Amino acid sequence: MNGVELFLLGRALMKIGEEALPEPPGGAGRYAGSARLVLIVASDIAAHPDTAVGEIAARTGLPQSQVSSAIARLKEAGSVQTAPDPVDRRRVLVRQAAEVSERVAQVRAVGIEDALASALGSDDPHRLREVSEALNVLARNLLPQSGFPESRPADIVPPSG
Repeated sequence: MNGVELFLLGRALMKIGEEALPEPPGGAGRYAGSARLVLIVASDIAAHPDTAVGEIAARTGLPQSQVSSAIARLKEAGSVQTAPDPVDRRRVLVRQAAEVSERVAQVRAVGIEDALASALGSDDPHRLREVSEALNVLARNLLPQSGFPESRPADIVPPSG
C-alpha cells in the first residue's frame, strides 16, 4: 500500500462510519454541517478539555463558525458542557460531559454491520467478520489507547448522521 491508497482507504472508512451513524432526532436536514465536522470537533475536545472555540478552530483548521455549530450540536446531544472562561469571561470553554447522555449511548450501541455490508456489496458473514476483525486490529493499534474502546474520542457523538 502506498500513501495515496492509504488516503483513499481512510476516506472510504470515513464514509462507512458516517453511514453507520443513526439519524438524529428530527432528521439530518435539521442540522447544518456534516457528522464528520462534529466528530472532528468532538475528538479535539476529548484531547483538549477546557478549550475555547478559537483554539479548536486553530487546531482543526475548521472555520470558527463551523466549530461553533458543532459545539451547539454536541451540547444539545449532551456530549459536552460549556462554561465561561474564568480568566476571560468573554470566552466559553468546552469539555466533555461528565455523564454519558442518552443520545451518546444510542449512537454507541449502533453497530457498523449494515454500513460495512453495503460498502462491501456483500452480506457474506465470513467476509464481514474478516473485515471487522481487520478494523479492530487497526483501531487497537492506531487510535488513542485511553480506555479503548470505552472512551475513544469518536465515542463523543453528534446528534446527526
